[in-house]
Amino acid sequence: MPLNDVPWTQPVRIRLQCGLERTFTGAYDALDFLENEWPLRHGERHERAVKTCRGVLNGIIPGIVARDAFVAACLEAGMPSALASWKRKPTPHPARPARLVAH
Repeated sequence: MPLNDVPWTQPVRIRLQCGLERTFTGAYDALDFLENEWPLRHGERHERAVKTCRGVLNGIIPGIVARDAFVAACLEAGMPSALASWKRKPTPHPARPARLVAH
């Protein structure tokens, strides 16, 4: 992850036109995809997503705005998205106190 990346609180999983899925975790990764790997002509939502991702990386726009714009651009291009859940470490449950036994 580049030093200037702004990670999203929830990643975005996109189903590419070839059927594969790809997960984006922040503005830098999304911008790289928008500028270098975008599969279709650039629509209005694509341009907005590019601008908002750049704004996030420059510290001007909140990350959630770029995330939403990226999802909208993907939908416009026919690439549906699904929320990807973070892989969390399982949290251990606290030990139960031993029951007192009356004698």
